[in-house]
Amino acid sequence: MDILLHFLSTTGFAEMTIGNFLMIVIGIFFIALAIIKDYEPLLLLPIGFGAIVGNIPSIAGMPLSVYDEGSVLSYIYFGVSKGLFPPLIFLGIGAMTDFSCMLSNPKLVLLGAAAQMGIFITLVGAMYLGFSPAEAGAIGIIGGADGPTAIFLSSKLAPHLLGAIAIAAYSYMALVPVIQPPIMKLFTSKKERLIRMKAPREVSAREKVLFPVGAFIITALIAPGSLALVGMLFLGNLLKESGVTERLAETARTSLIDSVTILLGFSVGASTQAQTFLTPDSLLIFGLGAASFCVATASGLLFAKLMNLFLKDKINPLIGAAGVSAVPDSARVVQMVARQEDPHNFLLMHAMAPNVSGVLGSAVAAGVLWSVLGL
Repeated sequence: MDILLHFLSTTGFAEMTIGNFLMIVIGIFFIALAIIKDYEPLLLLPIGFGAIVGNIPSIAGMPLSVYDEGSVLSYIYFGVSKGLFPPLIFLGIGAMTDFSCMLSNPKLVLLGAAAQMGIFITLVGAMYLGFSPAEAGAIGIIGGADGPTAIFLSSKLAPHLLGAIAIAAYSYMALVPVIQPPIMKLFTSKKERLIRMKAPREVSAREKVLFPVGAFIITALIAPGSLALVGMLFLGNLLKESGVTERLAETARTSLIDSVTILLGFSVGASTQAQTFLTPDSLLIFGLGAASFCVATASGLLFAKLMNLFLKDKINPLIGAAGVSAVPDSARVVQMVARQEDPHNFLLMHAMAPNVSGVLGSAVAAGVLWSVLGL
């Protein structure tokens, strides 16, 4: 009997708390969203399973969790906690991204910049609620709807909030098709949603090669803190556009980014232990993240309407919602909403311009916040 009792005391059931059980249910919910609703399955599925793994109670003296020094999971989590995984993700994104939509109509870059207002407004709100400036900066970046950037910045400014910020960022990225359409319809009229835009001009191969080099130099000089993110982003894009490194570009946009995505999602999920994750601060972060994402979407829409006051060739303000850097989901949502009004209106390529510029905008904003708040 003593042996049986000792065995039972070493099982996870003995240390299971209501919080652990709740987080396991949330992990199962994320997996269900990924499989049933197809909401960002490449992210939500490993995050959801990681949340289940992270909330199996550890045994005293046995290093198992991401927070236990020397555990296997702690070594995987090293790539998150030290900001290693996000630049590798950006390398793959760069190798997949076609910047020609942005180069063909440079004024649409302004929409990606306008959408970053959500970051700075939320920063102010977080400070008002009692977070330190560094914590507020890490929370505000959720408004960029860019998970890797949110992880990178929070690992530098507020590592103790990394789990909550990462889960909030990826949750709102997954819910783009749910959150954005109501905001888009609220801030635009039917007449505006019916606007058709001219086909973008063809961009030369020379422009595509010169852009990543020139854009990196400019953005890195403006915000040196963004160097790792934008450097890897533009390296990946140069591998794609140069025409002489297709093998490397193919690796970056397939096997490399897939491998890192699995490790990042799983380890982020495993960091959501109830004992460290279920706190009042986490609830505030989720609320602020939602507000940040909504403000970012609205800012892009309203700035597009402002631009139309001065443009002869009007732009469809719906594409302003794609200024958040959830690539390419926000652009797809723009296309979906536009086709609900006019099945023959194709805005996807136009929406990709503010979408990819939003990626740059959030990375630069992260660099600025790190420089200002982290030093």
